[in-house]
Amino acid sequence: MITDVRAPQGHQQHGTAYEQMLEKVRYDGAYPTRERAEEAVRLVLAQLGRQLTGDERVELAARLPFEAARILTAQIPDTQPMTGWAFVEDLAARTGASLATTRWDTGSVFSAVASCAGAELLSRILQQLPSGYALLFGRAELTRAA
Repeated sequence: MITDVRAPQGHQQHGTAYEQMLEKVRYDGAYPTRERAEEAVRLVLAQLGRQLTGDERVELAARLPFEAARILTAQIPDTQPMTGWAFVEDLAARTGASLATTRWDTGSVFSAVASCAGAELLSRILQQLPSGYALLFGRAELTRAA
């Protein structure tokens, strides 16, 4: 008897979605290798996972490829939210990378995250986070009315 041993259908779809996400990050970030793009994805999503809470965190995780969602949700959110620039500074300090490189990595990954999230969820995420994240996601920073 011949059996066809393959990954479950859902797993194949998740793997494909994650591969597509990595390729988007690699292309947008002009990274020389897939591994470098994957490193940026892992670091930036882990950092975002320390900032994002509530329904937006759950909904974003549901829209990301499984592997990316696992990175995001493995983090315990910080009790003190960081501004967008503090996010970049903290990530640079954690990784030892320059601020310019970290800003580039963040923008490249956030571009892919925004594509997965969609405009409505991204708007809610930006309302939840402190100032400075809109620019990292490639959106204009709008000030809230007093």
